[in-house]
Formats: sequence, structure tokens, C-alpha cells
Amino acid sequence: MKKLFFSLFLSIATLAAFAQNPIDGNWKGSRETPNGTFEVTYTFKVEGDKLTGTWKTQFGEAALEEGKVDGKKISYSISFNDRKMSYTGELVSEKELVVKSERGEMKLAKQ
Repeated sequence: MKKLFFSLFLSIATLAAFAQNPIDGNWKGSRETPNGTFEVTYTFKVEGDKLTGTWKTQFGEAALEEGKVDGKKISYSISFNDRKMSYTGELVSEKELVVKSERGEMKLAKQ
């Protein structure tokens, strides 16, 4: 009986250790600008409290820098065309993430 409980506990602990963070994956959003619609696609990967991934728009692609995760909150920066932008965000639901920067707020939907 002890072996059964130990095996069950070990299985649950293993699954919890390898559980995917809800922030992981592909996210897409858009917002209107004076120059038209700005569309962005993110790929996020969470490892502990580190956030890595990419940011892709019609203008190009860049790696996320200085990425951090604190529960449902994220922060990162992106360097593009000799400019560095800082972002913060929060997971609203498993399908919605809101990111903010000096240029405004954008809702992202999980793909």
C-alpha cells in the first residue's frame, strides 16, 4: 500500500514539475495607430521566473530581453532599430494577456 501511495505521489509531482505555464505559447494582438493597424505575434517561454521568446511584426523580428515572470505578471524589453522598449503585462485568463508600453496597451489572444 505504501508503494502505491509513493508511486502516485511521485507521478503527480512529476506532472506538476513538467506542467506548462499558461503564458507559454504563441500570442497575437493588434492595435490601431496613426499609420494603420499594427499587428504583433509573440512566442513566450517561461522557465522558472525567466521569460524568453520572440516578438514579430510586419517590420521584423526581435528576441525578448530581460524577461521576468512573477505569477501572472510579466516584464521584458525589446531592442529594435536602435531603440529599446520596455513592456509589462498580465495574464487575464488562459486565453488573454494584456501588455503595456509607453505606446499604449494591447490585448493578446492565445493562438
